[in-house]
Amino acid sequence: MQSLFIRKSLTNKFVWMYLICGVFVLSTALLGLFISSVHYPITVIMDVLATKIAGIKIFSEEIPKTAESIIWEIRFPRVLLAFFVGAALSLAGAAFQGLLRNPLADPYTIGVSSGASLGAVIVLYFQITITFLGSYTLPVIAILGGLCTMFIVFAVTHLSNRRLSIETIILAGIIVSSFIGAVISLIIALSSREDIRQILYWLMGNVGMRGWSHVKLMIPFFLIGALLLIIRSRELNAFALGEESAEHLGVNVQKGKIYIIIGASLLTGAAVSVSGSISFVGLVIPHFVRLLIGPNHRHVLPLSMLVGGGYLILADLIARTIISPSELPIGVITALIGAPVFALLLIRERLGRGLYD
Repeated sequence: MQSLFIRKSLTNKFVWMYLICGVFVLSTALLGLFISSVHYPITVIMDVLATKIAGIKIFSEEIPKTAESIIWEIRFPRVLLAFFVGAALSLAGAAFQGLLRNPLADPYTIGVSSGASLGAVIVLYFQITITFLGSYTLPVIAILGGLCTMFIVFAVTHLSNRRLSIETIILAGIIVSSFIGAVISLIIALSSREDIRQILYWLMGNVGMRGWSHVKLMIPFFLIGALLLIIRSRELNAFALGEESAEHLGVNVQKGKIYIIIGASLLTGAAVSVSGSISFVGLVIPHFVRLLIGPNHRHVLPLSMLVGGGYLILADLIARTIISPSELPIGVITALIGAPVFALLLIRERLGRGLYD
C-alpha cells in the first residue's frame, strides 16, 4: 500500500512538472509574440495567427499588411526557431551529461559545435552560394561541418581506443575543437573589417533575421535527433551506474553510445547551423531540470527540451528589447546567465557534491 502511494505521488509530481513546463513554454511564446520594439495590439496579433493557422478571425478587425508581414513572417518564425534551438541544445546537453556521467558536460564536448561553426564561417568568408541550395547553403554546410567533425572525433577515438571510452571521446573532442578554433581564428585574422563584423556577430549566436526556411530546415533534424535520444532513455539511466553495470543490465554499451552521440550531435549541429554558437544552454538547463525531478532520463530528456525551448525564447526576448531598437546577440545573454551558473557548478563539483558522485 505504501509503495503504491509513493508511485502515485511520483506520477502526480511528474504530471505537474509537465503542466508547469508546458505553461512556461506557452507563456514565453506569447511574450515573444506580443512584446517587441514595434507594438501591435494583442487583438491584431491574435487575428493574424488565427487567420494564418485556422483561416478564421477572432476579433474581425482589419489587419494591416505591414502587421501581417511582421507578425507572421518575422516574429512568429523567430519564436519558433528560438524554441527549437533551445530545445535541441538542452536535449543534447542532457544526453551528453547522462552519457559522460558528468553534470558539467554540454553539447560542445565532442567538438560538433566547432565543426558547424567552421562550416558557417567558411561560407561567410568565401561568400559561397551553391546554386541548388541558394539561401540554404550556410545551414546545410554548417550541418555537414558538424557531422564531419563528429566522424573525425569517432575516428581519432577508435584509433586510440577501440572501446570508445568516455575519457577518450572527451580528449578527442578537445583536440579537434582546439584545432578548429585555431582555423576559425586564422580566417577572422585574414578577413576584411566588414567580414569580421559579420562572422563575429554570427559566432555570438542569434535567431534574428531568420524566416520560415530556417524553421523548416531545423524541424526534420530536430525530430530525428530527439527521437534517437528519447528512445534511449533506458540506456542513459543504465550508463549512470557505469559501463560495466550497464552491460550486466543487458545494455549494448557500444551501440548505445553511438546512437546517443549521433542524436545529440545531430541536434547540436542543426541548432548551430541556424543560430550560430549559443553557449551554456545545454549545460545549465539539464542540470536545473535534474535538480528538480531527479536523474531519471525518461523525464529529464523531454522536460529539458521544454524548459530549454522556453528559456531561449525568453533570452531572445531580452536580447531584442533590453537596448531596443538595437539588438544584442542572444549568445551574449545566455553567456551572462550561464557563466555564473557554470562557476557555481564547478565549485559544487569541487566540494564533492556533484550529481554523479
